[in-house]
Amino acid sequence: MAGFDSGKRRVFVFLSGLAVVVLFINLSLLSGTDVQSKIKSIPIPGKPKAAAPDPNLPKIPSWHHDNEDFENYAKISDQHPIAGLMKVADDAWESYEEDRSTTFKETVAKYRRKYGRHPPPGFRDWYKFARDRNVHNVDDFEQIMDDLRPFWAIEPEVIRSHAAHLSENEGNGISGLHIRDHKIWKMTFANWRMETFAKMVETFVEFLPDMDIAMNRLDQPRIVVPWDEMQGYLAAEAKSRHILVESPADWTKNMSNMLKDNDTAPVVTDPKFFSAHAQQYMLIAKEACPPESPARDGVSSVAAAESLYKDPQGGFITNFNRSSDLCTVGPAIENKHGALFVPSTIVATKSLLPIFGECKVNVNSDILFPANMYYKEDDRYDYDPESPSDYSWDDKKDLAVWRGVTSGGTNTAENYKDMHRQRLVMMANGTIMAEKEVRIMTESTGTRGVYENFPQFHPSEFANQHTDIGFTGVTACVPDCNFYDGVWDIKPLTPLSEQFKNKYVIDVDGMSFSGRWRAFLQSKSLGIKSTIFREWHDSRLFAWRHFVPMDNRYDDLYSILTYFIGLGDPSDAGKKGLAYIQRHDFEARRLGRQGREWASKVLRSEDIEIYTYRLLIEYARIIDDNRDRIGYSGDGSELDKYDAKKPMSFSNSGHV
Repeated sequence: MAGFDSGKRRVFVFLSGLAVVVLFINLSLLSGTDVQSKIKSIPIPGKPKAAAPDPNLPKIPSWHHDNEDFENYAKISDQHPIAGLMKVADDAWESYEEDRSTTFKETVAKYRRKYGRHPPPGFRDWYKFARDRNVHNVDDFEQIMDDLRPFWAIEPEVIRSHAAHLSENEGNGISGLHIRDHKIWKMTFANWRMETFAKMVETFVEFLPDMDIAMNRLDQPRIVVPWDEMQGYLAAEAKSRHILVESPADWTKNMSNMLKDNDTAPVVTDPKFFSAHAQQYMLIAKEACPPESPARDGVSSVAAAESLYKDPQGGFITNFNRSSDLCTVGPAIENKHGALFVPSTIVATKSLLPIFGECKVNVNSDILFPANMYYKEDDRYDYDPESPSDYSWDDKKDLAVWRGVTSGGTNTAENYKDMHRQRLVMMANGTIMAEKEVRIMTESTGTRGVYENFPQFHPSEFANQHTDIGFTGVTACVPDCNFYDGVWDIKPLTPLSEQFKNKYVIDVDGMSFSGRWRAFLQSKSLGIKSTIFREWHDSRLFAWRHFVPMDNRYDDLYSILTYFIGLGDPSDAGKKGLAYIQRHDFEARRLGRQGREWASKVLRSEDIEIYTYRLLIEYARIIDDNRDRIGYSGDGSELDKYDAKKPMSFSNSGHV
């Protein structure tokens, strides 16, 4: 090697030999037997030791979606209707997220554009209250505005008089809450509902003006204003909209017609309540429907009505709002829902009265507020995030579960088979369904990802394997419940947390709305919802994004379950009498996760307080003698520093 002296050559030879020796040792270690470390685990400070897996946990079947050839499956263009409905829901949710205001100034400007008025007095305090509690969408309170719109056509002193005195007659089924000097002065004929409502109001009562609140303490909603009369009210409200250059942002004090201790001659008109227990509710409800609606036109077929809210392929709900609209679906379900054809406690009126209620059907004019059961802290309805029974998705059973009692109307031996809860239990009973056929979907022959209707599916075996639906007790029977003896087995009481061992939790109505729905959304399971009732949170929940909607006749039950759980073998596709549908467990898990993450943002107890506070300041303006002139008329810039210190979070977590 030219240029190297003898000393350098010796060093080079030594280093080369050493490298060969090191390489030989490493190779021998790699080919030898591993020596196990005596250290069993490296502790992480603050992290609890993981518990050993429960040997009784359900095992993931070998045909689990994630264990299949996922790459080949991902290449398939899934043209199932549910895939399209989820895409539409995602797009709607994305638009909802992008349209949120980020500052008080934006919120005020949007309010004026949407409603044609200044925000009410006290709006700045409400905004701070909402932002301090991490409100997700400071604009989404349109339900409040819709509920209060027609009252702009009623004189404020008339509304105040009704609100003050409706609760004086116990037979009216109304409780009263009376606020004076920024405190709850007293309650009238209070029950647990009103006591819970008062607890909710206590969190912000210091910001409220004097008011009287009449609250429905019955299960069913109260007010059905005829269509033509309601259109007159709404037209009057539209004409009353205006934005003054300057408006005093103060409430009017010492107004007349409010409740007093010794009010011997209250100014109040007759509420005109009438009883309709166990009578067909659609006879009352249809008066509030448009003349051209299926409920009133007298010619629309069930198929024509279905086309407004269902996909003919599989029968899936495309418009959840329409699916609970009695003007549309009423004729099809009027004898299929107990709260419609045999209601228990209907005390209704056709007069527009300021009655607050936890739920209503679309034809009602009750003023919605968040249901007391969601705020009451009741173990039967509350979700427990620490419960060990709410397994991770892959450890849950491939079962759809429902538990309840035979409520929902007045049960008799002649009518029980047509009641909504009873129909659900019978549809999931393998014995009853042994000779029945239902419609599902199947993959087309030789075309992966393309589906067609399959109306000859026999669901008995599938029901036995994948549903756990039954009653835990019988109630609300006339003259007694003996006719249920031997009809079906009564299942043991199942705590709410135990139901979350299953992937799919079904929610259907009882006497009115279901108090379980929030817990179902908060859980790690996927909620399937069927209802005729509206609640305060409906505008912020997106069907096919946060939950799965189901028709009130349940004729899509097996189409839904076979899509998510899967059915048959690919070789069955197109064969006569056989159906195949690819398992969509990943999609079900995604929907469940999105619903859970969303509920943690918009259905918290804080959100209930924020909504109720906003409702009461909007209501306070409705009953104010100077409602046309008062309001917040600033541009919102005085809270710029506040907004700068508390920037809105616009994370789109949950979109996967």
